[in-house]
Amino acid sequence: MQPTRSRPRSGPLRPQARRSLARRTLAGVALAVAASTLAACSIQIQSAPDPSIPDDTMLVAADNGSPLFEKNFNPFMINKRVAAFYMYEPLIVLDNLNAEEHPWLSTGYTQPDPSTIVFAIRDGVTWSDGEDFTAADVGFTFQLLKDNPSLDLQGIWSYIDTFEVGTDTVTVHLTAPDVPAAQLIASTTLIVPEHIWADVEDPTTWRNPEPVGTGPYTLGNFAPQQYTVDKNQDYWQADTVAAEHLILPATNTQLDVATKGYDWAYSFISDVDGAWVDAGNQNTYWFPPGGTIALFPNLTKAPFNDVNVRQGLSTALDRGMVGDAAAEGYMDPAGQTNILLPNQADVLNPEIPDSGLITQDTAKALEYFAAAGYTQQGGKLVDASGTQLSLTITTAAGYNDWLKGVQEVQKQWGAIGVDVKVESPQPAAYTLALRNGEYDFAMGATGGTGNTFRDFNNLLSSEWVKPVGEEASNNFERFSDPAVDEILADYKVALDPEEQADLANQLQQVVYDQIPSISLYYGGSWGLFSNAKFTGWPSADDPYASPKTYESTPLLVLTNLKKVNDD
Repeated sequence: MQPTRSRPRSGPLRPQARRSLARRTLAGVALAVAASTLAACSIQIQSAPDPSIPDDTMLVAADNGSPLFEKNFNPFMINKRVAAFYMYEPLIVLDNLNAEEHPWLSTGYTQPDPSTIVFAIRDGVTWSDGEDFTAADVGFTFQLLKDNPSLDLQGIWSYIDTFEVGTDTVTVHLTAPDVPAAQLIASTTLIVPEHIWADVEDPTTWRNPEPVGTGPYTLGNFAPQQYTVDKNQDYWQADTVAAEHLILPATNTQLDVATKGYDWAYSFISDVDGAWVDAGNQNTYWFPPGGTIALFPNLTKAPFNDVNVRQGLSTALDRGMVGDAAAEGYMDPAGQTNILLPNQADVLNPEIPDSGLITQDTAKALEYFAAAGYTQQGGKLVDASGTQLSLTITTAAGYNDWLKGVQEVQKQWGAIGVDVKVESPQPAAYTLALRNGEYDFAMGATGGTGNTFRDFNNLLSSEWVKPVGEEASNNFERFSDPAVDEILADYKVALDPEEQADLANQLQQVVYDQIPSISLYYGGSWGLFSNAKFTGWPSADDPYASPKTYESTPLLVLTNLKKVNDD
């Protein structure tokens, strides 16, 4: 399956805590091959749900074994089971599509000053073993992550100085003024029960085989090939949870998803109408943007450090054709603003023309190249010495959609006289080259965290800049501008929403004018749903949440669904 190749969904992370740049599983080709083969034979793919699965149970493609499951529900481990997110909850749930915060274990928070966060802890919540959830559990969780830095996957203790636990509040004091840190801490920290975890000898290795959480589900049967989770009947909002059980198989090929009656999956499927919708079972889908797929220029190399060269390369592209080649026409061209449209239209800078979309204009592109000293001679784009503009685009082996997009870019830039080569190292080597700045242009993704400040800070802040050869954890293109750093610094301490909006507009203008990355098309969030047993899935008409099956966003979906047979 193929999750969106978006930027990591947290804020600045310590290098050892990060997953790879693109949190994804390589796209399987089984369904694409099967779909094309069956289509050629005029044979319809049919969904055949298992009749032994009752109407109150969902079959979900959310977790994957390698090939078998390890029974690991420690919410602070990278290799935990996905259903840990259905058992352990954060203080707020952040939807990365529209940047909306939903109060969860906290009923909200205030920021009396840019260095202080006061969380109001929800009353009336119990752990799944019946014990009361309290503010002390939140404080215990914060302290647990401080005492065990390897568990602090989101790096919250790079922001926190101290905290205080009250009767129904937790007050956090930051190491420095940082308004956006509140959202990061609140949305990414999964809270665990003190009465269980206080007795754990080594929480850094504990697999938490019998999880006790506050979430809508508890662990049911577990086997290496498949496990189930059962509705927590004492959940603090149990009346909103429709599915009594979830089944999570270890193997979820795309062919399985299309033919075995899955209720929910997060997976790209080639020919989704023919291979998913037409398979029956009242299947539907929604593919909203989850990040911006972009080309990162290496700004430490000439001539890519010349904004006129970047503008020329950007203006020479037909982004619609690039996106169609990569995503089979499912995703729209991306504007040069580093925000997701239409989801985040409310934060779009109205002064930027055409919502930031750059239209292909060869004549204008050549004007930019001329300003950089390049002209067309004999079908080649050359500098004053007659040397052709040459570059290599790096993408990762196995990322077939990215490769198709890169090949279309190669074709279009080649048409104006640029010599373009393509390299596809293995994913680990690709990631290392990207982080080390050892590339010309690299295919990647940006934005989509749900936090406007983090989306721009990760792309533009010089705090991430490392010398070439040293690993950077963000800002892989190594962009640096003191004026932009000043805007980011102002944003970090801005409490006024109007001031935040003005600063966000300025940052969008920077991305539009200076081209630190060349936006191509939106990376999809590949939501596949069946309306046979449950309805209320997120959609273009009701975009209340991302369709992804991992992290905390699924809590919004699981508490929104309705049983079809309910009155």
